[in-house]
Amino acid sequence: MKPLWWEDNYLYFIDQRKLPLELVIEKTRDYRVVAEAIKELAIRGAPAIGIATAYALVLAIYQGEDLDEAVKVLRSTRPTAVNLFWAIERMMNLPTRDFDTFLEEAKKIEREDEEMNLDIATLGASLIPLNSTVLTHCNAGGLATSGYGTAVGVIRKAWEEGKIVEVLVDETRPLLQGARLTAWELQEAGIPYKVITDNTAGFVMKLGKISAIVVGADRIASNGDIANKIGTCSLAVLANKFNIPFIVAAPTSSFDWSIKSGKDIPIEERREEEVLNFKDVRIAPLGAKAINFAFDVTPAELVTAIVCEVGILRPPFLTEVSIL
Repeated sequence: MKPLWWEDNYLYFIDQRKLPLELVIEKTRDYRVVAEAIKELAIRGAPAIGIATAYALVLAIYQGEDLDEAVKVLRSTRPTAVNLFWAIERMMNLPTRDFDTFLEEAKKIEREDEEMNLDIATLGASLIPLNSTVLTHCNAGGLATSGYGTAVGVIRKAWEEGKIVEVLVDETRPLLQGARLTAWELQEAGIPYKVITDNTAGFVMKLGKISAIVVGADRIASNGDIANKIGTCSLAVLANKFNIPFIVAAPTSSFDWSIKSGKDIPIEERREEEVLNFKDVRIAPLGAKAINFAFDVTPAELVTAIVCEVGILRPPFLTEVSIL
């Protein structure tokens, strides 16, 4: 199922905050609604954010809004996912700024993402050994893309090829994108899985139960450093300790060539209430404070391979960019 789609000059999108207990589909002709949906994670996942951003600019033209103001509003939503800024630049660099041109380009971005996902899945599946138990973190599936997935796309393809026995899904605190979204996608696809708490991952690696780790990326620096959901760096450190392949699956639109290393990637810090509360129920003492980084940065030296639609990159990544 696609996380968003264009129909009759409306943008439809799944409110991912309500999954898996409720499937709520929203529709809008207001780019501000799309911006708010991105900011509040009703629409999430770097490729899906890029697609939604392109369609939001289409809506701005359709409603006769100020495009520069629309760009400003969209830029302020999520600072880490580079696909958002990539989509804005691509749309705003079009030779003409009219509805038909913008709509065709947004649809093209969506189609390209579908094709890239399938290419990434095929290439990534080649890295998965037979009889594997694969661990994944957060959600880099159809809900985070145009409908197939990057990391989860690799898992789906490897499952279809008979390579995967089971998938372990990190719950992914504090918003549980793994337990809520990835588990839902795997269940819909008929792929066997178990949800584990984030702090179980190291122990199951130590027990020798993990064959490979596959994650997505929200931004990749030119040296191969990876920004992804908070907790990814810890997994990479543990994978390196226990000699487990750590595979990143992401389209080339997630590479940020203007950034030399991960230390320059802006890391979003979200409201502390997301940590201190659960489903609007307070779980920490009144007056408690929290740190709530949405992403962390994994150093390139801990990454076994980056799979993108044009090939498989391996360290040292700076010598591999010629294929992109």
